[in-house]
Amino acid sequence: MKKPISRQQHGFTDYSYVPLVAAAPALVGFDDQPAAVALSRVLSGSILATSLLTRAEWGLAKVIPFKGHLMADTAVGLFALSAPWLLGFSGHAKARNTFLVAGVFGIMAGLLSKPEEVPSAS
Repeated sequence: MKKPISRQQHGFTDYSYVPLVAAAPALVGFDDQPAAVALSRVLSGSILATSLLTRAEWGLAKVIPFKGHLMADTAVGLFALSAPWLLGFSGHAKARNTFLVAGVFGIMAGLLSKPEEVPSAS
């Protein structure tokens, strides 16, 4: 399968995802769900951290291989899909649906990005 998302486009999606997920409780309206609010912060923080540490044009410390970053995105996406039931907020439609969308987005970003590492500078 041809993967349509370049490494550069993936970086743009990551840095767009971070503030949207962090602001989701207020934007979507589930500030009254402590577990969902905490998870929003954890997800956005973890995506920010892995983005800053990824060996890519947009990484700051360039420690994590891009393929590892993609695997982490996929794993975080799977966790986000299951989180409403694991953390007990599946009955709150706005919170649940936000994490279902975030999960699908993370899985798509992980699976549809070209796993091309940054060429070495030697």
